[in-house]
Amino acid sequence: MPATNAVHERWSLAKDELTAAQAAAVILTAGALGFALLLIQEPTAHEAMHSFRHAAGIVCH
Repeated sequence: MPATNAVHERWSLAKDELTAAQAAAVILTAGALGFALLLIQEPTAHEAMHSFRHAAGIVCH
């Protein structure tokens, strides 16, 4: 991968800087948000989660 790839740099930084407990917390938080999105399909809640993902920089479609 090219060295200018911002996502590649973020993964490298995360591998170097995060402890196992921090990585687990990130994975659990992302999983909880995804689970909530699947369960809460009420339009207002769904749109709020959708907007949050965009604000966090997560591409969803």
